[in-house]
Amino acid sequence: MAGGLGCLTVRVTVVVPTYNESANIVALIGALRLAVPEAHVLVVDDASPDGTAAIVAELAATDASVAVLQRAAKEGLGGAYRAGFRQAIDDGAEVCVQMDADFSHDPTTLRAMLSVVEHGIDLAMGSRYIPGGVVENWPRRRRMLSRWGNRYAAGVLGLGVNDVTSGYRVYRVAALQRMEFESVSAQGYGFQVEMTARLVRLGGSVVEFPITFRDRAAGESKMSRAIVGEAFVLVARLWATDFSGRRTRRRAGR
Repeated sequence: MAGGLGCLTVRVTVVVPTYNESANIVALIGALRLAVPEAHVLVVDDASPDGTAAIVAELAATDASVAVLQRAAKEGLGGAYRAGFRQAIDDGAEVCVQMDADFSHDPTTLRAMLSVVEHGIDLAMGSRYIPGGVVENWPRRRRMLSRWGNRYAAGVLGLGVNDVTSGYRVYRVAALQRMEFESVSAQGYGFQVEMTARLVRLGGSVVEFPITFRDRAAGESKMSRAIVGEAFVLVARLWATDFSGRRTRRRAGR
């Protein structure tokens, strides 16, 4: 694939999961269209009662590069991305982007991340925890929880990735298909951990790209204790699966 910061050489779809993001979604889509006008934007809405899906549908009526996939209920981040990736791939995407709707992820960074994947990398990951990465407007306790959680997950699973829970990502579709992404089970932020672990286990290439992460200015955070708990249990389950696999391979080699 050819690269550079000029026109894209591949079809890109930005998948944005939403729940009650009416205060952000119009501005986000506008910023994406300015930053990467060739990209398609697919909003996956989980039956937001604030009318987010209707707002996007109105935009889509006059812009063929914008679409909305409406789900029947609030079914989790992982499910939204699985459905969004499937729709994007069916529509011809060669690269899938995942990002939040609340401007935590800066759209102006996207073109540079896309360039990395155009050069053949399987995953370009926006990282808060490498040199040049910044977290703004988070309280100290949340920063510490995030840093510790990332070190725990990456260390236990041996991933060699600094920001394993990052939600700002650019995937080659070939890598998503090789990972069998539709069978990933996690629903909350553990989805990011499980996706990273799968790609690393398959020998996929990962580049972390420094980003400035800003806490949302409008709307409500979707973080909860249940989401954090799911992620920690998931790491333990993935470690147990890896350990069992290593032990089986050792026995087979005797």
